[in-house]
Amino acid sequence: MRSDFNLILLRHGQSVYNREHRFTGWTDVGLSPTGEVEARRAGRLLRREGLEFDIAFTSLLKRAIRTLWIVSEEMELEWVPVTKAVELNERHYGALQGRTRAEVEAEFGADQVHLWRRGYRETPPLLDPEDPRCPQFDRRYTGLPRDRLPRAESLADVTARLVPFWKERIAPQVRSGRRVIVVSHGNTLRALTKEIEGISDHEISEVEIPTGAPVVYELDSDLRPLSRRLSAD
Repeated sequence: MRSDFNLILLRHGQSVYNREHRFTGWTDVGLSPTGEVEARRAGRLLRREGLEFDIAFTSLLKRAIRTLWIVSEEMELEWVPVTKAVELNERHYGALQGRTRAEVEAEFGADQVHLWRRGYRETPPLLDPEDPRCPQFDRRYTGLPRDRLPRAESLADVTARLVPFWKERIAPQVRSGRRVIVVSHGNTLRALTKEIEGISDHEISEVEIPTGAPVVYELDSDLRPLSRRLSAD
């Protein structure tokens, strides 16, 4: 008998910067009170639907880690093994990180900001190499080569770092029959959705991943979707 799903994708609950309409990227901000509620609702919803997971993947950023903790607690799955990986970090927004969308639009114009946010190959302004926001100054990335520490990323860059991790670390777990949850970020999950569903570079600009709303896939042996549904109240 075929299982109901192989894979759950979940964007973290609303963060403090989401609430303030700030570019977040690799800035390690926590969940807002609304984000905490969204994470608990996601866990309760999955449990109500009778869905479980055998292994979890998340980023090195606490808004995603905290969301996974809350979901696991609500589902009584705290014991499930977790892999944290930099490949699942949000897109690095470079020099835009920490700035509000309104501030950036006032400086560069709404059209340019839209391209940076939704385009596939557009890269935001780079951080200066000595800017304290650069990941080289963050101890969680100690030991990583400099070429893996971005100063800004396009969605294409995120796809380039994510897809090998998907193929080498996550996909084998799905193929083995384990039920997998990936708790990550809006752009990272857009990149993963693009890979799984075969979405074009142009069409991915229209894909939006809401906070705290689980996406449940059933995948075939080639890891292509047999079904996809958004779990919501």
